[in-house]
Amino acid sequence: MLTRRSLMLAGVAAPVAAFGARAALALTPQQELVDKSRITFEKLITSVEFGELPGYMKSAKAVLIFPELYKGGFVLGAEGGSGVLSVRGAQGWSPPAFYDLAAGSIGLQIGGQVSEVVLTVMSDKAVQAVLTDQMKFGGDMSIAVGPIGKGLSAETTTNFQADVYSFAKTAGLFGGVSFEGAGILKKDAWNNAYYGQGATPRGIVVEGKYKNPNTHALLQSLQAY
Repeated sequence: MLTRRSLMLAGVAAPVAAFGARAALALTPQQELVDKSRITFEKLITSVEFGELPGYMKSAKAVLIFPELYKGGFVLGAEGGSGVLSVRGAQGWSPPAFYDLAAGSIGLQIGGQVSEVVLTVMSDKAVQAVLTDQMKFGGDMSIAVGPIGKGLSAETTTNFQADVYSFAKTAGLFGGVSFEGAGILKKDAWNNAYYGQGATPRGIVVEGKYKNPNTHALLQSLQAY
C-alpha cells in the first residue's frame, strides 16, 4: 500500500524524469544547424522557381547551405550567418563542415530580412579557397545569381561560367543575394564539438577522417544529386 510520502516522492520524480528525458533529447547548436540546412536544401531544390538548381547541383564540386543569412538589424546588426559545406567525392557527398559567411555588405532583396541560401561551388579552385579559409567573393573568385523562374529541366544546364552560383529565398521571394566582398570562414570550435578534437574541414570533407551518424538525413538529401 502506497504511503503519502511515497506518493509525494513519485510526484516529484515524474517531472524530474521527464526533464531529464527532454534534456537528453535537446539538440546541440551544431545538430540544429545541420537539420536546418537539410530543410533549406530540400525547400530550394524542389522549388519550381529554381528549376535549374538540380542541374547545377549535379555538376557542382561542393555546396554551401546557409539556412539563416541575416542582413542588418538582426544579431546586433551583423551581416551573415552560419552554414555547412559538403564536397563531392568518389563516394558521393561528404559529411558537412561548419562555416560562417561574413561580409561588410550583403545585398539581400529586402533590407533587414533573413534569407535561406544555397551556393553551388562549380570550380576546384573555389573548393580549395574554402578549405584554406581564403574564399572571398569578388576579384579572382566570381559569384553569379543562379537562374530564376525558367522552369527548365536539370539536363538543360551545361554552361557554368562563374566559380559559385547563389540561389536564395528571402521573405517569400526567390532570387539572388549579392555577396561582393563576402568571406567564407571555417568554424573550428563547432567542427571540433561535432566531430571530435582536431577535426578540420579538410579532414571532414576531403580525407573522410571524421564521421557523425546524425548527418545521415542531410547526406541522404544531397545524394540524390
